[in-house]
Amino acid sequence: MQNKTTTDSTKEKIVLIGSIFIAGLCSIIYELLISTTSSYFLGDSIKQFSITIGVYMASMGLGSFFSRIFQKDLILRFIEVEIILGLIGGASVPILYFVFSDFNYWAFQIVMIGLIVVIGILTGLEIPLLARIMKEYYPLKINLSNVLSMDYFGALVATLLFPFILLPWVGVFLSSLIFGVVNIGIGFLNLWFFKDFIVPRKRIHYLLGAASVTLFFVLLAIFSNRLLYEWHDRLYRDRIVFTKTTPYQTLVLTKANDDLRLFINRVIQFSSTDEYRYHESLVHLPMSKAPYKKNILILGGGEALTAREVLKHNDVEALTIVDIDPEMFKLAKEHPELSQLNNYSLDDPRVITVPNDAFIFLQQHPQVFDVIIADLPDPTNESLARLYSREFFKLVKKRLAPNGIFVTQAGSPFHTTKAYWCINENIKAAGFQFTYPYHAYVPSFGDWGFIMANARGLDTAQFDLGVKTSFLSEKTMQQLFHFEKDLQVDGVKVSTLDQPVLLDYYLEGWRRWARLNIERQ
Repeated sequence: MQNKTTTDSTKEKIVLIGSIFIAGLCSIIYELLISTTSSYFLGDSIKQFSITIGVYMASMGLGSFFSRIFQKDLILRFIEVEIILGLIGGASVPILYFVFSDFNYWAFQIVMIGLIVVIGILTGLEIPLLARIMKEYYPLKINLSNVLSMDYFGALVATLLFPFILLPWVGVFLSSLIFGVVNIGIGFLNLWFFKDFIVPRKRIHYLLGAASVTLFFVLLAIFSNRLLYEWHDRLYRDRIVFTKTTPYQTLVLTKANDDLRLFINRVIQFSSTDEYRYHESLVHLPMSKAPYKKNILILGGGEALTAREVLKHNDVEALTIVDIDPEMFKLAKEHPELSQLNNYSLDDPRVITVPNDAFIFLQQHPQVFDVIIADLPDPTNESLARLYSREFFKLVKKRLAPNGIFVTQAGSPFHTTKAYWCINENIKAAGFQFTYPYHAYVPSFGDWGFIMANARGLDTAQFDLGVKTSFLSEKTMQQLFHFEKDLQVDGVKVSTLDQPVLLDYYLEGWRRWARLNIERQ
């Protein structure tokens, strides 16, 4: 790059510095997209993000090491890197969707790590190449500070864009395509701006390559809704009637004949054929024993099926439902079949819906409730496991009236036995003097467990139901407290925010049964 005017030199510096910023932004976006997609599919978000960060950083080191191989035509090498990075990074989420729907867990992990390695190596090539290109404009000290500072600033912008704009408003699939095009746009910009330093034949080849990849991404974006529905259809047995990815989770409703099912991140939440067994067991045992039930709190349960059962009790004056995802409330209220199933509970004037995290709500709202019902998802990841921790149950106790009753769903005492009894120990460790584990058979889930607790003790030998039910009777309610020998276990640890052993117990239980199922096939 010789014989440039001062104006040309300034423009070149602006283009290169802008390229550093965009390159840093795109690379971090790709890693966030891969981590988030893997967390949606596999759960255990800390593990997925840890693998991504570790492998990505190591791969960047490899890329920086390999950059010494390139000795000439550095601007052309940089353009090549940007086009390839745009292709791999932009296609990363569609590739992961395809692999997960058509292959097994290990294939997904291998492809995921492979994508991270390739993106990391290409990202590692970017900074050394740009630093060497820009040495013509600045001395080494200023050159390195310019390159690194703009790259890090791009990473900062990426970490702000992703949770506040991209994930809630665009989604992971379209975000990957958009930033793939942005990455290729860097290649286009440099290809056009430094065209005088590139052989015309090569310039045409790269233009055609970049244009082809861009067109491919545009077509993927146009048909994204159809592709996502087809991929989701492969993951679910029944016809999908609703699907939406929110900032918190992926919601899917399926239907086959009269069976309406809700899935959150592919985990079934209910089947309309037998959900009444779960919700009646969760609600009516504590409600029938509560001396007062004017003011009720439901944590989770945004689909309003738990609310339907609570509202059967005429002495309820106020019902607050706290669910982290406002889209769940919207679905429960606006979807015709789901709103009919929950008996239009969210239209009841006694109901207050609060889109908030249950932990934060309990911390920030000093209100006291007569009955608190935790209808939260299973502890499949660290974020959910904290909602079954000792510290969480301490907050529950603070918000419960002195003679109030608390109940939580607690997973399967058959499939995740240790996790079930760990939750019981956590409630005790939180200061509840009396806990009452019980369980019911729900065909869609299997044997399912609940734990009731209070400070003054309860008589579980007598129940006065007082409401119309399809499953429970007063005799049935007494029987739910009996556990067979193989459903009992001793020696489980208390799970805290600092040491969430509950997650280990839970994952261990389901992995054991998954292995047995595979061996039987």
